[in-house]
Amino acid sequence: MTSLTPTFEDRACGALMGAYIGDALALGPHWYYDLDALRRDYGPWITDYADPQADRYHGGMKAGQSSQAGLILDLLAASLADQGGYQESDFCRRLDEDLFTQLDGAPMGGPGGYTSQSIRETWRLRMREHRPWGQVSGLADTTEAAERMPALAVRYARQPAQLAKLASANTALTQHDTTVMAMTVAYTCVLGSLLRGEPLDAQTSSRLMALVHDGALPFHAVTQPGEQPPSSGPEAARHAGQFPSPDALLTASCVVRAAQDPDIRIEPAWKASLVYGMPCAVYHQFPAAYYLAGRFQGDFESAVLHAINGGGQNMARAMLTGALCGAIGGIQAIPERFLQGLAHADRRLARARQLARQADAAH
Repeated sequence: MTSLTPTFEDRACGALMGAYIGDALALGPHWYYDLDALRRDYGPWITDYADPQADRYHGGMKAGQSSQAGLILDLLAASLADQGGYQESDFCRRLDEDLFTQLDGAPMGGPGGYTSQSIRETWRLRMREHRPWGQVSGLADTTEAAERMPALAVRYARQPAQLAKLASANTALTQHDTTVMAMTVAYTCVLGSLLRGEPLDAQTSSRLMALVHDGALPFHAVTQPGEQPPSSGPEAARHAGQFPSPDALLTASCVVRAAQDPDIRIEPAWKASLVYGMPCAVYHQFPAAYYLAGRFQGDFESAVLHAINGGGQNMARAMLTGALCGAIGGIQAIPERFLQGLAHADRRLARARQLARQADAAH
């Protein structure tokens, strides 16, 4: 864990590279719900990138490479960097030309060795039914959209209202369940706050709720952290947002308080996957990521390795956790071996720096 205070560029690089690293670390040991089988194939404690087993997910790929989630994150980061900001038409064009042309609708295939339910459904509606963008999202309850949000968070962290607006619009391209959208946007807002240098603590949700009450974040301000009764005057309608409640924003601080409460212990920490749930759905993944980031803060290695060693959908858990802890500790908190072993690390790090400079220039 570094003792130096990271700059905004450090945090931006840490968040984006942390997401890539979390994704690649899970490529080999991805989706083991049988933890005995996980330990049999990868030993008692996974510490680095590993090749996938030939007969499992991502078979044939090599240690340090990215799954399709990491490749889609690449597409969004490249679009943001090349366009100087978010241009939905450009990002959608990249999905059409650089990803969808390589898919056939089967789960076990495509770039990255596996195609998620969410992307398969969007591909089907887009390529088979020829529907326009805006009419191709599905109901998958996963963190698929959230896995590309670190790029958007880096570019718009200094503009929290714009970040929330664009995160909502980008999520809606592939997922339209409002609970999934609310939790995805909330995660992006939390990540944005860490990128701005705010701590991940018991007041994180209160700081975000202040933005809700200012009308900057698209959540309906019914519940308040101080448990004050909501206003019944005309100002209440003025602050009503897109999402029906702010509960997704309140989750982060609740979980972090538990992680830092000496009377509440999950030992070892990888068992957070058992407490919060090993499956793919957002209501399992986000709390586990908040727990690990809240417990380990800028100790990137500990947080991400506990995410990986918890099995199940450890790829999403490690990606989300890696972005949070990378934002807290900065790029200097990430062990050099993780950067050296990651495919395309130099190009990705350069792009992260470019996005950070764009964010500074727009602020």
